[in-house]
Amino acid sequence: MNSKYLRNLCLLAFLFGEPVLTQQELDTTINTIGYERDLAISPDGQEVFFTRQGQHWKDQTIYRIFKIAGAGWSRPEIAPFSGQYRDLEPFFSPDGKRLFFASARPKPNREGEDVDIWMMEKKPGGWGPPVNAGPAINSEKDEYYPSVTRSGHLYFTAERDGGIGKEDIYRAAFKNGEWLPAEPLDTGVNGTGYEFNAFIAPDESYLVFTAYGRPDDTGRGDLYWSKRKPDGSWEKAINLKAANSDQLDYCPFVSPDGKILYYSSEKLGKKNGNIFMLPLETLKFQL
Repeated sequence: MNSKYLRNLCLLAFLFGEPVLTQQELDTTINTIGYERDLAISPDGQEVFFTRQGQHWKDQTIYRIFKIAGAGWSRPEIAPFSGQYRDLEPFFSPDGKRLFFASARPKPNREGEDVDIWMMEKKPGGWGPPVNAGPAINSEKDEYYPSVTRSGHLYFTAERDGGIGKEDIYRAAFKNGEWLPAEPLDTGVNGTGYEFNAFIAPDESYLVFTAYGRPDDTGRGDLYWSKRKPDGSWEKAINLKAANSDQLDYCPFVSPDGKILYYSSEKLGKKNGNIFMLPLETLKFQL
């Protein structure tokens, strides 16, 4: 089976819901010879956002494709809210009513070129204007990779004082219509090195994230999986070896039906990051 056939099979699976049997690279509808990362699929399957990255790692723009009645998918285009500033890492809330993303755009009431979490509300004619997620989430340092549960709890990456390692995954609980101050996850997830870019299950039962610098790290950053215990703590994370390579594997996202793991990888070459997909069923022996 040649690589072109695999890519076409993968595209069919992505667009029409056909079963995916093995790890595959997304087709050129999204992937190019450049750098693609950060896939987000709307809960109704009608809209997809992803990031394209330029030669410099800070040159990042969010793109969009959407279903056209009777005609399949649109061609990728820059998202209406992106293209002027550094924008990356889109994420739909599980109810599809909000779109979150990370951006270095100007902040309300303060200066700085750091990256914050932003969000938009779904409107009848599209998406409303981007709104900063506020001080319970954002700081004068960088915040990346938002991921949200059905209950509204927000997970994200940050490097800040009071953390466990050099970069940690944080959780901001959502209560009475607002986020409480974010706290780092415990040592089941966070370690003394780098933990970042986490996908939280809608029911908060598990977390997929990237870590670098661990004893079982096979490359420049690997995907890990941790289950949430009934008391809210986290089981010791395990390395998802079936997905990982000797290069950077990161930016996980699980399809709305919970069956497919999408992630970004540099396994084809450092200057060519692409988005891959892997059925979670193939990881059952590890989980």
